Amino acid sequence: MLIISACLAGEKCRYTGDGFDYPALRKLVEEGKAIPVCPEVLGGLSVPRDPNEIIGGNGFDVLDGKAKVLTNRGVDTTAAFVKGAAEVLAIAQKKGARVAVLKERSPSCGSTMIYDGTFSGRRIPGCGCTAALLVKEGIRVFSEENYKNLK
Repeated sequence: MLIISACLAGEKCRYTGDGFDYPALRKLVEEGKAIPVCPEVLGGLSVPRDPNEIIGGNGFDVLDGKAKVLTNRGVDTTAAFVKGAAEVLAIAQKKGARVAVLKERSPSCGSTMIYDGTFSGRRIPGCGCTAALLVKEGIRVFSEENYKNLK
């Protein structure tokens, strides 16, 4: 069983109100082999919503209370991101998922790259809150850019 960012399976849950269509990932959901999740929605955020970025670190830092997640208007959404990560972890544990395919560059789901917190489009190495929590709990995390490496 896999956990997949719901937006990658076509659900319109991105901050912009749209989704993506990765047919192979959507097929895994349709076949019951993957569970679509959106940590930001599970954390209580709306669709659409303002863009969010991690300020002062990465997802591990957010979980450790050393960094925050803010909207482009300066609203602190850290609690929603932490809650959403915990909800995804609970689902993964309940379903026995040991692998996740998450949306790269997201402040929740980015696995190797996130935005730098300046809302300028600049990317930095790092992971989002949900990816960090899953990794901490021993769940392997991939993105839509490298999921074909799944074994």
